[in-house]
Amino acid sequence: MLAPLLHSFYEAARQGSVTVAAKVLGLSQPTVTAHIRQLETMYKVELFHRRGGRIELTEAGAGLMPQVQRLLQNERDIDFALRNASRLAGTLWVGATGPYYILPGIAAFRQRYPATEIRVVIGNSREMLDALIDSRIDIAVSSQRDDDPRLVRQTLACDSLVLVVHRDHPLTRAGKASLADLKTQTLLLRESGSMTRQITESALRAADVRPATTIEIGSREAIHEAIRHDMGCSLMPAGEVPASPDLRVLPLEGEMPSSLEYVYYLGARSGALLIDTFIGLLADSRASRT
Repeated sequence: MLAPLLHSFYEAARQGSVTVAAKVLGLSQPTVTAHIRQLETMYKVELFHRRGGRIELTEAGAGLMPQVQRLLQNERDIDFALRNASRLAGTLWVGATGPYYILPGIAAFRQRYPATEIRVVIGNSREMLDALIDSRIDIAVSSQRDDDPRLVRQTLACDSLVLVVHRDHPLTRAGKASLADLKTQTLLLRESGSMTRQITESALRAADVRPATTIEIGSREAIHEAIRHDMGCSLMPAGEVPASPDLRVLPLEGEMPSSLEYVYYLGARSGALLIDTFIGLLADSRASRT
């Protein structure tokens, strides 16, 4: 069939790398390479220039891209229509930057509609929104605001920043904290590009506060674990703090910025039963916890 070959061609062109394309598609690198070679051999055309570990589209390959993109979009639309045809039975793909805002909704959805299947993909905000635009997922939950006209955006949560410390941290005695307290503390920061980090750094600049030291850690879960080992403290949205006997949450004095969490879906799929039902339950489960 032609479709698997075109999938490999399209993803390799998007990524500029066969290796990365193979990871995205869940295939081996030799399989993706074989697909591209087969396509080139079948039609006696060179689709890529090979330059070391990178690949670049030839003129023929570049001309093919828009047609393949339309074909793959049609394929995704057909897939979605079939999955949504049966009343609340099928598969819903949900992408998120973390589990905290989606797991209660998923639990409620599965309990109420056991005939459905939910697949969850975790990645950063940009990856999830790109996957949604490409129709590789049906719903994206992210703290990044995106005004792309193709997307419908709803606010899912609005959480204040709190200071999370180890249970034995001296600041726990006061039961609260201020940004000024961070001048003597080790602050654990998310990776560059994280919305939580952007909000944290903005608040620190506004308060003219510089922590004693900072450590950059690339995920929420790793920061939670670092706090459990008393490596420092961190500012994070209240909704992203897991229940743990080793962690303490301290409210911050003064006016603090809030972190917004959004749920997105494609405007072209407005009214789809699976999407509308899931988003409704997601909002309900969130409201019941606040």
